[in-house]
Amino acid sequence: MIERYTRPEMGAIWSDAGKFDRWLAVEVAVVDAWAEAGRVPAADADKVRRARYNLDDLNRYQAETHHDVTAFLRSVADSLGDEGRWVHLGLTSSDVWDTATALQLRDAASIIESGLAELRGVLERRAVEFKDTLTIGRSHGVHAEPTTFGLKLAGWVAEVRRGQQRLADAKAQIAVGKISGAVGTHATVPPEIEERVCARLGLGVEPVSTQVVARDRHAQFVLTLSLVGASIERFALELRHLQRTEVLETEEPFSEGQTGSSAMPHKRNPELCERVCGLARVLRGHAVTATENVALWHERDISHSSAERIILPDSCILLDYMLSLFAQIMRGLQVYPEHMRRNLELTQGLVFSQRVLLALIDAGMSRQDAYKIVQSHAMRAWKERAAFRPLLEADARVTSCLDGAALDAIFDYAPYTRHVDDGFRRLGLV
Repeated sequence: MIERYTRPEMGAIWSDAGKFDRWLAVEVAVVDAWAEAGRVPAADADKVRRARYNLDDLNRYQAETHHDVTAFLRSVADSLGDEGRWVHLGLTSSDVWDTATALQLRDAASIIESGLAELRGVLERRAVEFKDTLTIGRSHGVHAEPTTFGLKLAGWVAEVRRGQQRLADAKAQIAVGKISGAVGTHATVPPEIEERVCARLGLGVEPVSTQVVARDRHAQFVLTLSLVGASIERFALELRHLQRTEVLETEEPFSEGQTGSSAMPHKRNPELCERVCGLARVLRGHAVTATENVALWHERDISHSSAERIILPDSCILLDYMLSLFAQIMRGLQVYPEHMRRNLELTQGLVFSQRVLLALIDAGMSRQDAYKIVQSHAMRAWKERAAFRPLLEADARVTSCLDGAALDAIFDYAPYTRHVDDGFRRLGLV
């Protein structure tokens, strides 16, 4: 992933050093397990723990061998004496690669978990802040009925919590190692060595492996990241709509000295939210690739490897960045309750049409007749930009059922916020 979207902690996991450090950790853990089993002398295992690799040498060897694992092993051997013969004993490349990748993904997931927790906290605080702030709810982009801005954010809180649950499961599924040798038969490395190695590394064990860890695990992980990204995109898309000039109910942060356009000095664009939406598309593409990586020939082929060198680091790096960026947006989000109220009243009472319909039904009118009456006045108010209530008050069919006090009760925003606290209580926010 390009540097622009790479945060240091996540970037370190997916750097060359981050990868090869974990490869070395796997190799050392295997030698230690062999030593515990009595095959490798304890003194040799002690020396192997001090093994190192040299990245420059490794790259030079890889240019010769065209194989990164053999190049890595050659560099490690340079730092050892005769005890180097125990390194990679009974293993195949995927034993090291897949187990080390599990370490990378597990560690990356921990960072993403922290990012989700941070975003959740910001959303929870802002949801409570605007719990009772009236705004218009929209369906199809068109005014529907009143809601509150806090209730909208509370829905986001619930979605982020679901994302946390999904990520925890995906993390558990991906954090498994495989030390079973070529095609997974344990012919050269017994299961107890695998179990000891994985326990040392804090990983579970792939119960039955081929030459690789099954790629449905990786697909679930990347799909989960993609789904979290899709949630953030949904939130960002909402803010983009709310920042439109005609709406202007919220604005993402705009700092002193910032510019929105090289040509138009007045511009304040939702470019951060647009960035989130664009990156979510990349994540979804990686999810497709991860799914296609599940089907490999027989006990393994290598078609997944080239793709995973891109999609695994990039997916983790992108979501880490997106979470941080959207938390920043939400912390600094400008909210304009007065604009929300202005937009709420833009249709001059049409938002109460369902309450009028229900009141007429309660008064004894059939639903079909009530709907036709209310819709006819609503359409006239829509076309003429007229107030809705006076049109109703001029219709004897309505006033014969509903007096002024009844209409006062109908044209009241309070019922729309009556149960807002219930949703917040369900989330434990009040």
